[in-house]
Amino acid sequence: MERKESFRELIVDGYRCSGDFILLGGAMLDGECIPGAHVKVPLKMMNRHGLIAGATGTGKTKTLQVIAEQLSENGVPVLLMDIKGDLSGLAQPGKENRFIADRHAQIGLPYRAKAMPVELMTLSGGNGVRLRATVTEFGPVLISKLLELNDVQSGIVSVLFKYCDDHRLPLVDLRDFKKILQYSINEGKEWINAEYGRISPASINTIIRKIVELEQQKADLFFGEPSFDVNDLLRQDENGNGFISIIRLSDIQSRPKMFSTFMLSLLAEVFALFPEEGDLPKPKLALFIDEAHLVFNEASETLVEQIETIVKLIRSKGVGVFFCTQDPTDIPGKVLGQLGLKVQHALRAFTAKDRKAIMRTAENYPLTDYYKTDEIITSMGTGEALVTALSEKGTPTPLAATLIRAPMSRMDVLSEEEIQTLVSRSNLVKVYDRPADAVTAYEILKGKIEASQQEDHQEKLRKDSGNTSSRRKKEGVMEKLSKNTMIRQVGRTVAREIARGLLGALGVGTRRR
Repeated sequence: MERKESFRELIVDGYRCSGDFILLGGAMLDGECIPGAHVKVPLKMMNRHGLIAGATGTGKTKTLQVIAEQLSENGVPVLLMDIKGDLSGLAQPGKENRFIADRHAQIGLPYRAKAMPVELMTLSGGNGVRLRATVTEFGPVLISKLLELNDVQSGIVSVLFKYCDDHRLPLVDLRDFKKILQYSINEGKEWINAEYGRISPASINTIIRKIVELEQQKADLFFGEPSFDVNDLLRQDENGNGFISIIRLSDIQSRPKMFSTFMLSLLAEVFALFPEEGDLPKPKLALFIDEAHLVFNEASETLVEQIETIVKLIRSKGVGVFFCTQDPTDIPGKVLGQLGLKVQHALRAFTAKDRKAIMRTAENYPLTDYYKTDEIITSMGTGEALVTALSEKGTPTPLAATLIRAPMSRMDVLSEEEIQTLVSRSNLVKVYDRPADAVTAYEILKGKIEASQQEDHQEKLRKDSGNTSSRRKKEGVMEKLSKNTMIRQVGRTVAREIARGLLGALGVGTRRR
């Protein structure tokens, strides 16, 4: 009895919050909840990032749901990466049953059912807000990463991006990108070689083949206009609840390179475009990355260091980043050390390798007199987790085995009819689901090629007179065609150049292992 009371006092004091907080559940000792020992995370510390880890079926997705709900209730917008397609139920209220009632009775917390404001999003043309970016905004480094190019091929891509920047050629979609590649070894070969150096036709043809492969995976749906403005993630509903934006990614599970590249682009753009905020009473955005190992897969040490830098600095923008994965060792140690909140669900020890991984995982948590950490990690039930966070003073809270509260929203997916209804009510869908019809590099280069061919034809007709058109005149055709498009894009592009510069740093030294 004395042991339980001292444990209760430790938890109550360690998780004390004077301001707003996230309540995860009730602290457990010897397999039972201790009355009044609630595990709480100060809202103002939720920009210190976090980790939700655990084996399949242990409840980590429901924990993610619980945290997202409470952030939303406190007015914090949330962005969720839904790899498995099981988070759409946030848009509908949950239903109390005997299991939920018993769980909340143990925690000492009444159950509430509530639907959250949800915006469904898609990268590949499914139901929801279309997330697009132009090839220009993506930048040469991420395009090269997405296409898995070698150093020579990546250098060519950088040269052609520079050529397009210098000559006001908007690269909007993959059709534009293929056109400039073809142009560089055909009609524009002389000009580009003279201005930027010789480009190998063999390398160009390889890049084009890789783009065709990407198009066959429907990645071309991601590139285009209107490009998504990350400020549209920072919305609240009429009741002051933060919108939960769910990017449905179940249809790109077989394309991890697309997912990881998109995530790096999004993080860099948020970092570049959001103003410095310092310490806020609550985050302005919380971003959850499910199946986080896909982001770090095949990453070099240099790339990991740059991601660590973004995670460290993005905190000052008022943004919290939360990684969700099965094994915490999926997250590089340098990044793991930046994460203030750790929620560890059960791991399974089926092999010697598993047991070693569990021992390493246990070493990442604070020492405690109340648990054998490596043992309890394998014995926790579904919906139970080890939790440690940062207190209001910024110090780690005591390790607490926690019975996680049930989500307020539905713990199941929406029906197709419910999805259609939700999408039909969205104001953002109306904005982003209509492709823009702009003059891009494809049209400009096509016009330039036709003008050049016409000049050549006229030159043949006038060869006796010796009248030829200068290169400057041909360049003028391109300048005239591209002027209006570039003026329209310049506002967004200037800001995104910062993101491109940051991603340029990300790309230094990256290579496949």
